[in-house]
Parts: sequence; structure tokens; C-alpha cells
Amino acid sequence: MLSGNGAFAHSTMQILRDNGAEVSCYLTRANGNFGASSVGKTWMQRDHPSPIPIIRKWKPDVIIPMSIDWHNEPWVTELKTPIFSPVGEAIKIERDRDFARALCEEFNIAYPQTYLAKNKSAALEILKNDPQPYVIKNPICSPKSPIHAIVCKSVEDTYEWLNRVDFSEGVFLQEYLGAEEIAHFAFVSNGNIQSIMTHWEYKRAFTGDMGPIAGAPLGSLVEQDLNDKYGLMREFILPLQPWLEKTHFCGILSVSAVKKNKRWYVIEYNVRIGVTINAFILQMLKNPAEVIIAVASGRKIKPSWDYPQKWGCSLTLAGYGYPYPLSVKPPKLPVSLTATLDCDLWWNEVDKTDNGLYTCGPRIAEVASLAKNKQDAVSIVYKNIEKVQCLGSYYRLDIGG
Repeated sequence: MLSGNGAFAHSTMQILRDNGAEVSCYLTRANGNFGASSVGKTWMQRDHPSPIPIIRKWKPDVIIPMSIDWHNEPWVTELKTPIFSPVGEAIKIERDRDFARALCEEFNIAYPQTYLAKNKSAALEILKNDPQPYVIKNPICSPKSPIHAIVCKSVEDTYEWLNRVDFSEGVFLQEYLGAEEIAHFAFVSNGNIQSIMTHWEYKRAFTGDMGPIAGAPLGSLVEQDLNDKYGLMREFILPLQPWLEKTHFCGILSVSAVKKNKRWYVIEYNVRIGVTINAFILQMLKNPAEVIIAVASGRKIKPSWDYPQKWGCSLTLAGYGYPYPLSVKPPKLPVSLTATLDCDLWWNEVDKTDNGLYTCGPRIAEVASLAKNKQDAVSIVYKNIEKVQCLGSYYRLDIGG
């Protein structure tokens, strides 16, 4: 049973169902649920404020949450079903940025210079005493955070943004290290760590890595990496093994790192399967449901990776005006296919009506492919995304470049 919506729910449910699982979803948003509803049983959060009665009746083997905020829900204390996510202290490695920084310090993991400021005057004093560009983040990671990451590339940029951001939860200032970024994903089950894949994320809205950082990536490129080809697991995840075992961490752990002066530094950890790469992880496994249940239950992991396609590429079709707030809300626009796709199409913010599919938000769909090499994975996606039509929509032209 999933908790989420959009392309994440659609893709996860479809892949698990194709592998023999019985799937369902607790929909956490009122619209954009066409994909998930077309695959399995669904319930709306607005109609069922607590999923506990549903869980007791449905008796799922595991819960797969999309958002990190699930653990703040009032019904969590009643949850007895295994959940594919760390809990308690373990979730703080993503949730609390300064906690992650302290953890890196404890285990001698390279981390940028950072500061925590409670208000604007404190933040400006930090900038005065240590003038350099910073990435401005909210101290607590949440979809509802008043600040989403603002990457400043100069002291002047940082100063101007500090005079504008919302300090209701303070700010976390992280030294800007550059643009060369990479991520690595691993399964963790009570200290048992297994490498999965390396991930290149395209966070900015427009081609050429231009525009603002969007709420979710506009594209992803992944390489199956069971032997930690780039050394990120060895350097940034394996040193945490004592803490992972102590906190009974069960779920996905990913680390994002940036290179400066030929050295990698952690910029953040995440504990979710990811809204653009979840499908790749599940498709590359021969036994995805078995692995998810084993990890969530804290059992020994026995993944089977006998899958010839080692590379994956996903591309977001974004709607009119995304990601900027618009003074005039665009209408619900028709979405059509000019031909059948020969790769995956995961619906995001679209609804089905008697007249066909229409947008109900700014992120329309994810087009994704798997292939034996990077070039084929990228070319398949670009060939197919042209078949999805919607007025004013766009996609990045540089994934894998």
C-alpha cells in the first residue's frame, strides 16, 4: 500500500502489480490521481483523514510513503504495519539538516562549512564575518518548508536573498561548493547496506541548467551501480553503519555530494525512494515486492538484479508557466498522445474526464526508459516525449549531455 500521488504512485503501483503484487494507494492530494486510480484500489485522504481503518481492513504487507512528512501525521502512533522508511532518530538524517551535519562530523565525513541562523540579523552577521556564497536552506526539510533551496553563487546574491526569505523557522546556510553534483542510493536494513545505483539529477527548470531549482527534478539519469563505482557509498554511507544499526534504519538511504578541488563533500542525505527514480530501482529488480517488504521489516536483503538494462533516463513534461507562480491560474488544458509510446509514461498532475485527459497542475507526466547504455536510454526518452502534447508545455533538452 502506497501513500502519495502523481507519477510516483502511478509508477510504483504499476511496476509492483506487474510483478505479482496486489497494490493500493492512500491518495494524499485531491487531484492528479488518474494514474494511480487506473492501477489499483485508492482512497482519498480528504475522505479518510486516517488510513488506519483502511490498513486494518486491507492488511497490506508494507506501507510505502512518498513524503517525509508522513511521520508527523496524528495516526502514526497507531501504525503497526512495516513501513518502507526509517523512523524515530533515523529519519532525522534527512529531516534535520544540522543533525546530518553533526553526524558527518562525528563520523569524519566531509561536509561543507555551515551555519544555523534563527533570524535575519544573525544570518547577515554570519555573512559579514564569513563572506562567501551560500546555499540557503530551511533547517527542517519538509514539502511545507517556508524556504526551498536557493543556490547563491556570490556574496551579493546571498545578501539579497537573506533580505527576502522567510525566517519563521530560521535558515541553514551551507557553503556553495560548485555545480558538479552526483548522488548514490543504497538499501539499508538494520545495518545491512547494499548499493543500488548512481544518480545524476537535473534540478533546475530549464535547458542549460538555467532558471530556478524546481520543486522536483526536471530530469534524471541513473546507472545501476552495485559495486559503488564512484566510491560514494564507501566514503559517505558505510562510515555511518554503527549509527544505522543503532537506530534500526530500514529503508532507502541516498547521499548527494558536490565536488570541489577534486574532493567530494556531502550536501545532504535523503531517506525516500525518490519521485523520479523509484521506477528504475523497482524495474531493475527481479523481486521488487519481496525486497521492499524485507527492508521495511528489517530482515536480510536478498535483491536479484538480473536485468540487462543498466541505464535509465526520465524526463518531466512541465506545464504552462512552471515553476513560477502565476498571477492568472491557467485553465485545465487537454493532454493528448500523437502515437503510442514505446517506453514508460507515468501520469502526474492530470485528471480523466468524459472528454479525455486534462491538466490539473503544472507537472504533467514523466517519460522514462531503460536501456543497456546511456545513449540509448536518453534517445528513447526524447523520441517518445514528443508524442505527448499539451499547450504551453516544455521539457529540458540537455539530459545526459
